Amino acid sequence: MEKKILLFSLLLFVLSTSMAQGKWELKKDDNGIQVYTRKAAKGNIKELRVVCELDATKTQLINTLEDINDYNSWVYSNKKSTILKMITPQNIIYYTESHLPWPIKDRDLIIELNIMPTPEVLNIVAKSLPGYLPKYDSYIRVPYSLAQWKVTQAPDNKLKVDYTFSIDPGGNIPAWLVNATLTIGPYNSFMKLKEVLKAQKQPVIY
Repeated sequence: MEKKILLFSLLLFVLSTSMAQGKWELKKDDNGIQVYTRKAAKGNIKELRVVCELDATKTQLINTLEDINDYNSWVYSNKKSTILKMITPQNIIYYTESHLPWPIKDRDLIIELNIMPTPEVLNIVAKSLPGYLPKYDSYIRVPYSLAQWKVTQAPDNKLKVDYTFSIDPGGNIPAWLVNATLTIGPYNSFMKLKEVLKAQKQPVIY
């Protein structure tokens, strides 16, 4: 009897959570990149989803994501990223600084990156560790962020990416302003990522 009650309670929780979240709404569809947003289950800042194809192999994508020091070449608004601890080549804790337009104060965050390849799906999780380092006066520490990648093989030797992202930027930025600009960074990041990966496939001419 207790097990039935527990299962029923769990089912109600899952249903209530899914109902609290909104449906994904397409906000941008350009250059093969679809960007969606939806109401989050908690808070006023929307969740984001990007669906696109990358002209790359899984190994190339993994190598690019592991190259933390080169993130400023493709991650939108990135000032610098440095490795704090390499647990394994595919489990990395790193620090990053993001430049935001005046008068919004710049943000910093600590991320734990986990790259988990399987024969069928490449799963990637990047979650924030806000307490890993002391806060710096010149930055506002992002208290929460979570990015999840689901990468599968697509036709023509391409990769299909299904990326979701949620964040609390901290400070006192109005939620409406965050939501209004939420699609800009991820769209531009994936545009640059496509360029970086495409360049890796170009033959070197001596």
